[in-house]
Amino acid sequence: MNRYFLAIISPEPIASQISDIKQHFLNEYGSKGALRSPAHLTLHMPFEWKEAKEHKLIELLAQTTKCNPFQIKLNGFGAFPPKTILIKNEPCEELIDFQSNLANYTKRNMQLFNPTHNRGYNPHITVAFRDLKKEAFVKAWQEFETKDFKATFEVDTFWLLKHDGKVWKAFKEFELS
Repeated sequence: MNRYFLAIISPEPIASQISDIKQHFLNEYGSKGALRSPAHLTLHMPFEWKEAKEHKLIELLAQTTKCNPFQIKLNGFGAFPPKTILIKNEPCEELIDFQSNLANYTKRNMQLFNPTHNRGYNPHITVAFRDLKKEAFVKAWQEFETKDFKATFEVDTFWLLKHDGKVWKAFKEFELS
């Protein structure tokens, strides 16, 4: 079994800007967890799938691309105390609809349960989490709470990411149509 998840990956140069922020969290606050994946908005939380049936996974996901491209607007920082700091995106109905349709499809056709079915979908780009200690969170949030971050990008693809045992890697891109 391998671990996978579905996400929208930020394009360049935004991805590099976010990577620099993640590196800052490592250098200043000792938090490296967010560096284990590219800058992304999660569409489906991590799940397991048999590597021998990976072709079937790709085939099924290719059927979920019927969606017009849309724009994501990133705007400022947010937090989930006591450990997570993130980049917020402005509300985007197209993103919410796409994620909902994707989650329903994966549940119905692939028997994948996504925790967003119960908790709701709250899209964001994580820059520090899990290994950010509570004391460091307080200091980091004081630094980032009022910091500015603005970026806009067109979403015309989403990605299947695969865990290689250490980090998440972009594995297969799916174009929206």
